[in-house]
Amino acid sequence: MNIGILGGGQVAQRLGKLCAAAGHTVRLGLRNGQENVQGLAAGSLPEAARFGEIVLVALPFEAAKSELTRCAVELAGKVVVDCTNPVGADWEPLPLGPENSAGEEIARLLPGAHVVKAFNTIFADVMTAERLQQRRITTFVCGDTAEARSKVIELAGQCGFAPVDAGAMSSARYTEAMAHLNIRLAVALGGGTGAAFVYHRFDSGE
Repeated sequence: MNIGILGGGQVAQRLGKLCAAAGHTVRLGLRNGQENVQGLAAGSLPEAARFGEIVLVALPFEAAKSELTRCAVELAGKVVVDCTNPVGADWEPLPLGPENSAGEEIARLLPGAHVVKAFNTIFADVMTAERLQQRRITTFVCGDTAEARSKVIELAGQCGFAPVDAGAMSSARYTEAMAHLNIRLAVALGGGTGAAFVYHRFDSGE
């Protein structure tokens, strides 16, 4: 499958390498127009948006809001995975209100796409094959289209994550809160970015 990734930072590159290792063809879309990033093919944001059957958004949230409107035509009808979190340059949460989320805002920006939220609770430092072989890290997947969620759940599993279906896009309000907690533990409390959430369902016999 062709996977487009909008962004060229660590999250974009790590997810790109995991998708490539799973047998997919990856193209990054970069705002600065570089030709490739550490072995991954790259081009412009619209090129990556056109290329991907599934397109991952790995830009800072505020940048994503402005850039995605320019790619709306290329993204129409596609599964678009929002990996962002509403944080400022200082890592502090941006106030979006209790009945809103970055995922819901991006879904409103792209009414012609099937927007799904995933991967936003995971630091780039643990998005590696080596770490995922040690422990299958949970990613919570939410979106208003069940078929789109299923495609992202399948992709996440292929990349080595343990996906959990979190239902409608309104659940992004809670997964983004988890991301804020993860950032606070890592940055404000000095825990570092080598940690991740693991959601475990106990069998009735355990």
